Amino acid sequence: MKIKEAAERLNITARAIRFYEEKGLIAPAKQDDNQYRRFSEKDIWRLQTIIALRESGMPLEDIKKALEQSDARDHEELQYYLELQRSVMFSKWLEIKQIIETTDYMIGMLKEHQSLPLDDIYALAEGSKRLREQRRDWKDLWNYDRLAGLHDQRVLTDAEEYRGYTEALATAVRWLAPIPGETGLDIGTGTGNLAARLIELGVKMAGVDQSKEMLKRCRRKNPGMETKLGNFLALPYLDGRFDFVVTSFAFHHLTDNQKALALAEMRRVLQPRGRICIVDRMVISDHDSDSGQGKHYPSLPRLLQWLEDAGYVTKHGQIEGMVHIVYAVPIR
Repeated sequence: MKIKEAAERLNITARAIRFYEEKGLIAPAKQDDNQYRRFSEKDIWRLQTIIALRESGMPLEDIKKALEQSDARDHEELQYYLELQRSVMFSKWLEIKQIIETTDYMIGMLKEHQSLPLDDIYALAEGSKRLREQRRDWKDLWNYDRLAGLHDQRVLTDAEEYRGYTEALATAVRWLAPIPGETGLDIGTGTGNLAARLIELGVKMAGVDQSKEMLKRCRRKNPGMETKLGNFLALPYLDGRFDFVVTSFAFHHLTDNQKALALAEMRRVLQPRGRICIVDRMVISDHDSDSGQGKHYPSLPRLLQWLEDAGYVTKHGQIEGMVHIVYAVPIR
């Protein structure tokens, strides 16, 4: 079919089709005699895909990469680009959700007090701004894509960073005491070592990680496990999805402000009685929390206080050296 017919079929302009051609996203065949474009069914499918990805907000550069992976039948890479876009959309959705909640709060104050003090408006605006900045400031400082191939070896041989690793995972499973059929989320799942132990007990596990290479290995080791690209600050799940959330040796990558946001995100994706389990290297004094190199070891007293202020009853224990476990169950 000609460009006019293709445009009418897809309900877009011929100009838009020419624009995608200029950007190298499509390359329709041309007739020898007059160089008119001829669009095949494959070209139409490709244009439909481009339109759908553009509607979701994906940049043209990422669309081009995604289509290249599709052409090469590299489904893992194509999945990565789609998951990356989903992660971006969830982050935007959370920002909108925060704006709506802030607006609802102001409406409630106005109804109750018949006024809305400027100081309160300013405080709410600043709070929303800080949340947006924290999510947007998230960066991969550790290059776990590069480390993924050695991860399973490192957790068993790195005596300092992963000290007590095997015992820590076993303790987390024991404290969670999951019931078969429960749903759990492992944040910073890596290659899925902790999730695998829970799957063996009949739990339906999902895993979130910022590293596509970690997730590739996780899926190969745990074919039935759901994995999504994402991070602590914008978990790619809707509210109230899981019975419990667990994370091991990953929480220390967050700054203190980000930790508070991450705890709020954990609570958001949990069911009303959902529980939290955190295993990591922790410090007893706030002064020792920042070790540099993107590591901000959680302050155990502060973490317990955060959880208790949020309505959880907690218990904690020391695994080995700096490695501690914190388990939290909501009481209201």
